Amino acid sequence: MKVSVQAVAVWGKTAPSHNITAIMITDDQQTIVTGSQEGQICLWDLSSELKISSKEILFGHTASITCLAKARE
Repeated sequence: MKVSVQAVAVWGKTAPSHNITAIMITDDQQTIVTGSQEGQICLWDLSSELKISSKEILFGHTASITCLAKARE
């Protein structure tokens, strides 16, 4: 049985800085993925009207994210 767990990041009044160093868009063109100098990966929703809204921020890398790649199915 496969269990799905959603990660949640909580911070104070201001979000952590995210100086983008890498960017990728998914094949369905609905999600943008950015990597940052601070070692974070952010997922962004992209609407058909080209409006961008934050979805998730992933922490854990200890170095800058300098490139992003997708896995093959």
